[in-house]
Parts: sequence; structure tokens; C-alpha cells
Amino acid sequence: MTNIRILIAQMNAVVGDIEHNTQKLIDAACVARDEFNAQAIIFPELALIGYPPEDLLLRPGLMVRVERALALLQRAVPELYVIVGYPARIEDHLYNMAGVFYQGEQQLAYAKQYLPNYQVFDEKRYFTAGHQPGIFSLAGVPVALSICEDLWHPQPMEQARLLGARCMMSLNASPFSAGKEAQRRQLMQLRAQQGQMPVIYVNRVGGQDELVFDGGSFAVDAQGQLVMSAPCFTEGCYLVESVFHVPASYNLLPAITHSVLGLWPSVYRALVLGVQDYVAKNHIQGVLVGSSGGIDSALTLAIAVDALGHDRVHAIMMPFHYTSSMSLEDAERLAKNLAIDHQIRPIEKAYDAILEILSADFSERAVDLTEENIQARLRGVVLMALSNKLGYLVLTTGNKSEMAVGYATLYGDMCGGFAPLKDVSKTWVTALARYRNSISPVIPQRVIDRPPSAELRPDQRDEDSLPPYEILDAILALYIEQDYSAEAIIAQGFEPDVVALVLRLVDRNEYKRRQSAIGVRVTERGFGRDRRYPVCFHWPHSA
Repeated sequence: MTNIRILIAQMNAVVGDIEHNTQKLIDAACVARDEFNAQAIIFPELALIGYPPEDLLLRPGLMVRVERALALLQRAVPELYVIVGYPARIEDHLYNMAGVFYQGEQQLAYAKQYLPNYQVFDEKRYFTAGHQPGIFSLAGVPVALSICEDLWHPQPMEQARLLGARCMMSLNASPFSAGKEAQRRQLMQLRAQQGQMPVIYVNRVGGQDELVFDGGSFAVDAQGQLVMSAPCFTEGCYLVESVFHVPASYNLLPAITHSVLGLWPSVYRALVLGVQDYVAKNHIQGVLVGSSGGIDSALTLAIAVDALGHDRVHAIMMPFHYTSSMSLEDAERLAKNLAIDHQIRPIEKAYDAILEILSADFSERAVDLTEENIQARLRGVVLMALSNKLGYLVLTTGNKSEMAVGYATLYGDMCGGFAPLKDVSKTWVTALARYRNSISPVIPQRVIDRPPSAELRPDQRDEDSLPPYEILDAILALYIEQDYSAEAIIAQGFEPDVVALVLRLVDRNEYKRRQSAIGVRVTERGFGRDRRYPVCFHWPHSA
């Protein structure tokens, strides 16, 4: 009987910083050897360069840096089997690789066989698919390797089983979306049963532009039972122990497991991590948020404080004639609850000055949306001026519902460098605000309960221009996230005129979304990398 200790390194890599990532690999390997007495350590997909590296893979200096890093890694901790993901160029083709290094030599080089090219993935732009299974001997146990998408297909597991593998190690960079953690576990349990062998699944953690990787690494035994799981959204090293009875059986020993997070805790933590890593990895010292007294800015501020701490978050309230006393009071109360800097910068004088400049052009024209947009754009000017002067990042506060139908002002409330709520519908915003208050009551209840309003004209309500958010969000989910046609949406019980309005608004506002800040992706179809529609197009909504 042989005991084997394997350390899962749930790593937060910095894309492109190969030297930094290599040192993290070496440090983790030393921890595996010195603190856990492990025989092997396994890292996520492309851990050496970070995922997704996008067009950094096309840089001419890529392979020189990768090869130098791999040589350093081989020499650093020769006593361990180090299993790591990296890119490699072989005969003028680039491959997504998993390598096994032991005693200063490379024991195995495995090329990813299934390259995802859907949703946020475009690996076929860069990589060539491999065609051969990869198996190595770990202390006498034949172990197979796979990389992320491979195990979403049955063939790699079947290859490993036929070649006598007794364990599957899967290197992953699987981004978060609501419900994804449970989906991964269910699939790996099925694969373990199909292959009659344990699966050790290691996933990347951390924010990268609009993607968030939630970690949640785990292991299942040969019967598909969960025996170990790491916490989500947390970088760290986690031990998997196994017993090998030569030649009869190989299986994993039970360890600590963490339950799958619920919808709102997982989405909220993804938003926090997305903001935290975007700010940290871009070396930004603090953030600015335009505080309106409404629920979107309140949730954005709460997320920012949870991500960065109260001393790095600054709220700017920019009242105008139509700003209610309720909004002023709630914005101030929120700032006190969060213990953040709160400044008031009225825009009336600037608005009057702009109208004076434009008086000759506007004199014979009725007041309309133009004047509302001027208010929003003046607020954008104030925020961006403070951003430039103080070196802070502006977080926009718009949500997915607004971005979908264009209920936002270009160069106004859309100004900013990062959009935490870009993939969060209005109904989700309300649910997340309630969830955040269940941790500690920081968002005033009146902010959650009051009818949404942009307060750009007297007695304005969002529902003056849009269907109720419960109806709007349901239609948007069917059209944007599931590609339903107008006829299919109407068949779900929605009014034809409302469906036609919503779909028309979505299609004609692509030009705004193209100019919007990137934001955290939390659904299976967000705007940006996920949904790539032309700005100029004609398409029948019935199709």
C-alpha cells in the first residue's frame, strides 16, 4: 500500500507576468514540500502566463520567456512532481500544454485536445489542438492529464481508461457564471464514474478584466463521490490524500469539503473579487463612485468597500434641481454606514453656463431629452476631472437592464473605467442589495424600497420609459441569454407590443454598449466578450 499526498494550488496568476507567476509556482511548490510533505503539486491551466492571455500569445518574445521560466521551475524544487499549464510552440504550432516536471526533467508534455471557441472563449484563434492522451507514473500510479474543456467531452476520459490510468488530473481556467460551480461538480462526478477513476480538478481563481475565476477546486473518488473541495474565490493550497493498493485499486481519502455557494452569495463575491483584482492588478490607488441616493450606486459602493476597504472608496453626490431631499439623505446615510469619504458637488451653475452657451441654438426648441443628458454629462465631467486629478478609477453604476435598452447617457453616467453591475439585471441588483444587508445593514431600506428614478426631470420614474423591471428583465434574459425570437418570447405570455419595444431598444443600442466600460461577467451571456453583435444590421425579430 502506498500513500500519495497531492497539493492543489488554487492560484491567482497575473496575465503576462511570467516572472511573477513563476515565483508563485516555486513558492507554492516549496510549501507543498516543506509544510505538507506532498509528493506532487498541480496548478491551473496556463498558470505560467495567466488565463486568458489573448494576443499576448502572439508576441515574438513569448517562448523565450516561457522556456526560461520552465527551466527555472525544473531546477527549483526537483523533489516534487510539478504539474503546470503553459503555452508551447512545436513545429510552428502553438499548443495549450500541461507539463509534468520531476527531478529536473520533464516527464510529460500533454497538449489540450478540445479547444473551446464559444461564449468568452476563442482558443482556436491561438492554439492547435492536440491528439494524444497524456499519462505519467506518479509513485507507481498511472495518472492521466486533461485541460479544462477536455473533460466536457467523454473521449479524453475514455482514452485514459483504455490506457490503464488510475487517476485523472484536470487543469482548469473555468470562469464564473451563476450556477457554474454545481455544474462542474456534477460533470466531474459523471466523468469519474465513466472512467472508473478519481478526478482531481484544480481551477484558477481571481479577476481578469471582465472575467472572474472562482476557484472551487475539488476531488471526487472513483464512484463520483466528493471527497475534497476548496473554498471559492480564495487563493490557497489544499491537500488531497490517496491510497494505492498495487495493483488492485487507487482512491482518494476523505478531506474537508465546502458546500456549493448559493446564488446571491456567489454572485456578490464574484463582483467583489472582480473589482478587487481589477484595481490591484492595474495598480490603482482608489475609486470614485457617483452617489445618487439610488440602489445601483448604493450597491456599487458596498461592493467597492468590501473589495478595497472604506479608505479607498470615495462617493461624490452631484445634486441638481430635481434631486430629492430623500436622495441626499440616503446618500449621506449610506456613506456613514460604509464609513467612506462623501463629497457634494452641485452641478446647477455648470448646467446654467452650458445652457447660456447654447441659448441661441436652443431658443426656439422645446425642452426634451437633451437637457436631461446635459445633467448626466456634467456629472461625468466632474467624476472624470476628479479621476484625472486624484488618480482614482471611476466605477460606473449602470446595470445590465439599463445597458441592454440604452437607458444610459453616453459620456455621462456611462463615464468610467470599470462597471461592476454591467452584467447584473435590475431585479438582481435589488436581490443583491438585500443579500448585502443580511451581512450587515449598510444600504438604507428606503433605497431598496423606493421606485427607481434617474431624477433628471420632475417626478421621473424609470417605468415612464420602460416596462416594469420584472417584465423587462424576464424578456431580456430570454432574448440576450437564450437567443429567443420575438415569437418565442410572446409564446411565454408577454405582450407583443412590449416585446417589440424591448427587442428594438436592445438592437439599436449596440453602439452605446461598444463604448461602455468593461464589467464583471456573472451570467452565461454578458455584454462584451460573450455577445458580439454588429452595430449596423437589420434582422427580423421573428427569426
